[in-house]
Amino acid sequence: MDLELSEKVAVVSGASKGIGLAIVHALVAEGANVVAGARHVEGLEGIEGVTPVAVDLADSEGPARLVGRAVDAFGRVDVLVNNVGAAHVRLDGFSSLGDADFEASLQLNFFAALRATRAAVADMARRKHGVVVNVASVNSFFEPDGGVIDYGAAKAALVNVAKSLSQELGPQGIRITSVSPGPVATDLWLGKEGVAATVGSATGAGADAVRDQMAASMPTGRFTTPAEVAAIVALLSSPRMANVTGANWVIDGGLVKTV
Repeated sequence: MDLELSEKVAVVSGASKGIGLAIVHALVAEGANVVAGARHVEGLEGIEGVTPVAVDLADSEGPARLVGRAVDAFGRVDVLVNNVGAAHVRLDGFSSLGDADFEASLQLNFFAALRATRAAVADMARRKHGVVVNVASVNSFFEPDGGVIDYGAAKAALVNVAKSLSQELGPQGIRITSVSPGPVATDLWLGKEGVAATVGSATGAGADAVRDQMAASMPTGRFTTPAEVAAIVALLSSPRMANVTGANWVIDGGLVKTV
């Protein structure tokens, strides 16, 4: 199916690895011009159709600079994908977290997207056309424990704002949706300092046992791949989905049994 993204201008944050890099490849494969932002852009260099931008998206001015590069280079932004984010496993309970922990998580997982959206919508509104896709998380509504309490709060805020903005921006021709993955086979879960390794070390179970236990909790028996998340993002970015807005698309291998 042609997603009708040829020559569209897309901005992707947190684009250098994992889900973000998969999204970049998916959009480029559909013919889009992608402006890809991350702190380190070595993995983005040399990809045809990609303009890498080294930027700290946790900095208050960083998201607007990233969107501005797209407008300067291509004259517009058709699609914004707010993907940047990170989670730290909290093993010592709520009392061990201070305001700074919550603030840091909100800055990267919520405010970076909010600021990028503000900048992109300013351009989109002039043309009465555009799409914003947020990469959120099942932790925005599913908290089996408090291990990522600050991350979940930030992602919940992101999904909530997207639903509110869909009402305001819809009449202006701007769609905004969210994608909420469950566990994905990226460094966040499976890296040397990822969730599996952190929990496995703390409990003595080992990273492999934690990984296998999580996989077994999903009916599909496996982690989602970055490419599978990217496929949904590309579809939601497409004009073929022109009447979809405000929705939160879940891809979690059946982890969450009720919504």
